[in-house]
Amino acid sequence: MPQSDPVTLKISESQREFNVRRPALAIVSLSVLLVGFAAAEGRAVDTPPNQAEGLGLKSLSLEQLGDVEVISVSKDPQQVLKTPAAIFVITQEDIRRSGATSLPEALRLAPGVEVARVDADHWSVAIRGLAGQFSKDLLVLIDGRSVYTPLFAGVYWDVQNVMLDDVERIEVIRGPGGTIWGANAVNGVINIITKSTENTHGMLVTMGGGNIDQGTASIRYGGVAGKDFNYRIYATGAIRGAEEHPDGNDFDRWRMAQTGFRTDWKSGEKDSFTVQGDLYTAGSGESSFVPSFNPAGEPIEYATATASGGNVRGRWQHTMGEGSDIQVQAYFDRTSRLDIEGGEKRDTFDVDYVEHARVFGTHNLTWGLGARVSPSRFIQTTAGINFSPATQTDSIYSGFLQYELPIVRDKVVLTLGSKLEYNNFSHFEYEPSVRLLVTPTAHQTFWAAVTRAVRTPSRQDQDVAFAILAAAEPPPTPSVFFEVVGNPKENADQLIGYEVGYRSEFNKNVYLDVTAFYNNYSGLPGYGPFGLAVSDNPPPVHYLFLLPYANIIQGDTVGGEIAPDWKITHWWRVRASYSYLNLALTDKPGSSDVGNLLSSYEGSSPRHIANFQTFFNLPKHFELDATYRYSSRLPGYSVGSYNTADVRLGWHVGEELEVSVIGQNLLQPFHPEFGGDPGPLVGIKRSAFAKIAWRK
Repeated sequence: MPQSDPVTLKISESQREFNVRRPALAIVSLSVLLVGFAAAEGRAVDTPPNQAEGLGLKSLSLEQLGDVEVISVSKDPQQVLKTPAAIFVITQEDIRRSGATSLPEALRLAPGVEVARVDADHWSVAIRGLAGQFSKDLLVLIDGRSVYTPLFAGVYWDVQNVMLDDVERIEVIRGPGGTIWGANAVNGVINIITKSTENTHGMLVTMGGGNIDQGTASIRYGGVAGKDFNYRIYATGAIRGAEEHPDGNDFDRWRMAQTGFRTDWKSGEKDSFTVQGDLYTAGSGESSFVPSFNPAGEPIEYATATASGGNVRGRWQHTMGEGSDIQVQAYFDRTSRLDIEGGEKRDTFDVDYVEHARVFGTHNLTWGLGARVSPSRFIQTTAGINFSPATQTDSIYSGFLQYELPIVRDKVVLTLGSKLEYNNFSHFEYEPSVRLLVTPTAHQTFWAAVTRAVRTPSRQDQDVAFAILAAAEPPPTPSVFFEVVGNPKENADQLIGYEVGYRSEFNKNVYLDVTAFYNNYSGLPGYGPFGLAVSDNPPPVHYLFLLPYANIIQGDTVGGEIAPDWKITHWWRVRASYSYLNLALTDKPGSSDVGNLLSSYEGSSPRHIANFQTFFNLPKHFELDATYRYSSRLPGYSVGSYNTADVRLGWHVGEELEVSVIGQNLLQPFHPEFGGDPGPLVGIKRSAFAKIAWRK
């Protein structure tokens, strides 16, 4: 927990979340040299051999990628090019050629996604601002299963693990998605979709290691039983070493093991079923200030947070005719976590019904109902942090309706919809949206949207009490603490978002995606008027300055993203993105944020993010891929701007074996990307990693 002097309250990242030209030229030069090398060969460059299991989106042209159908915008398949939202698809081939070893690393590939590494096992992932370790304004799903926790309002990234080779695609929506997905899909939605078992027959074994990702191993086997019953089973594990710590406290070591299965089968022509499940265990190194009342102090403690859990999901889809179907999904998710600041055991039961219907010939109607019940128990591990009551059952009951109205056939479509929810935190919420899609030609799209979204309070917002040492005095003089307390009347944060976008396939090899947005926020949590109390529980007697949470911060964000993609030849492709964000927040009139939450909001996201990637398919089945990344400074954490580069060299040895070597963060020995741990900023090290993948 954070340490404070008697005058200024300083909040560390964990407590915020309790509320809360040369490098580019080098890569271009490398590209030019490789062009010359390929030309000197005097023949066509080999493309990598097809893998036995198939890689889905691997060999699609940019024109075909625009036709890929996504489900995250409307829960109904839509072509990317004809989707009235800022959506980006990260394909399996993108992940493989990036050399990513974790989901947050893969998310760096999408424009507008702010990915920063706090240390070896903690990440900040955000879209369009309000970044933090728990990504509280971002809804993350794995095959439609929410991994958002109601305890702290966000995502534990250190336990969100899938076998990356089995990811078919990651759909990233930049902007609010509450009409379909409900509360907490405020700034964006990330839906990680794994491959159908039809595409994972056979054996896959991967092994790798390096100086940071010290050991990774995965094994998966898939097959078919009978005519239509496909299955796979897998196991994966990893060990990650510490990053650079100026004070020598290498606490952030990480380990994880996970196993699971998936089955897909069909019953006739109209019914399909999926059942899948996972089990995991993990240990994440962490550090934290831990307040003590007797004796009065706030030392830094180091420990390994332990986490375990599992889930099982079932899905049934029934086709009723062209454009009409019914989908029913249910899942059970159990999580258990224990760390320095507390622990939680939580069970989640969720059921979701969605129906798509074609009405009046060309009109699309989508509606659905959902229910989620989630009993939990908080485990207190230190006297200075507690939730009251310790046990609570959280629930959400919802319904949504969305209607697509063609105004001009195949040219102009108006989409209207709203989500209605009732939850135990802020009770009734509504999230309407209006979206307009204009398609003047078959290869270009204009779209605009106005959307309302909310983030419901978490248990931390309403039920927490945690102490922060202000002044330690020798007995019998009472020591002084700040105590941040939850507000049972805390309301939901609200967003009204305005977006416009343009997509174009200039030809089959050039693609452009441009988006601009304006978001208006109200009711963001800050600290309300403080009070003074005297307490002897626990003893000895001490003074408490009470800081209650309150919905007192409001403001705007303005920005945009541009993402061109150019397939220069069949063996050379370049892709780039640039994102701009300006965040301007203030206290609500008549209120004053007495802490520093306002400054932490504004200083937690970079104003500029740039990314440049180049991919080469070289002779003899070699691949060479390079990525340059730039992020501007984060004044809220005293993190300066940085630029860095990753390079991957891959070699396909026949049809079955792939060998790759990856270098990450190559432009300096180490650099900080985000704050939050007690003590000096953690430097993200330059690293090297080698991987072998064998398929049969």
